[in-house]
Amino acid sequence: MERIFQKINRYFYGKWHIAVLDFERGLWTNEPNIRYIPYFKAENANGRHILIQPLKDIACFYMLVDDINWSFILKHHIHSNGKWKPGRMVVETSPGNYQVWIHSKQALSTDDKLYWLKKLCSDPGAHPDNRWGRCPGFRNRKARYRNSHNQYPLSKLVWVDWRYIANVPKPLSTQPWGGVCQNIHLSRMDYIKDDPSATDFSFVLALLRTGHTEQQIEQRIIMERPDFRNHQGEKRKQQYIERTIKRAKKIINNDKEAL
Repeated sequence: MERIFQKINRYFYGKWHIAVLDFERGLWTNEPNIRYIPYFKAENANGRHILIQPLKDIACFYMLVDDINWSFILKHHIHSNGKWKPGRMVVETSPGNYQVWIHSKQALSTDDKLYWLKKLCSDPGAHPDNRWGRCPGFRNRKARYRNSHNQYPLSKLVWVDWRYIANVPKPLSTQPWGGVCQNIHLSRMDYIKDDPSATDFSFVLALLRTGHTEQQIEQRIIMERPDFRNHQGEKRKQQYIERTIKRAKKIINNDKEAL
């Protein structure tokens, strides 16, 4: 684990932080010091997620391609001769699922990142601003990955290149998305998790990041959730939706994003 920390430190030029994510309590950041590894392991063992990202002063030089499979790795991140393209850090977050950090030679705006992430087939619901990646060396504690032995997959560091930097060209033209990517095709079905509340929370995060108002989000949840058997009655349903939106806004307003 210490070697992994050292490699990540070199990739981010010593300017990164690590966070613990609890879906109920939120996300809190820590210094990525090897002395704290036992603490992070304990939090991970208790069901929490361990995440990483570069600090804000260098974040414009990094973008995270999220939720891709090996075929997209071969297509976009490995040369035809089998060698990795420069500036990559590749993490297998669960069997067959990957995240790829790209270190760009020039600063990238939000619109630049949106353009290239679409080209690279990244998760369309993952807005690039203040994006957290999964830390290799810790287990992916999403319930859907738990196996029959009650074990969770270990996130693995597949490749990291701190010697070279990617030449990410400026797009010839980009749509004027502003700070968000307006995607009218977002659907709750695209964010199905292990329980309805987790699905709602993931969907609300995506809607907030794409510029939807609280009223629009409330209407979408009511229309697209099949039933509210755990929140029967208009008052309880309204309170539940308001709580969900409030939790999601808190994460976004604190510049911290759930994975």
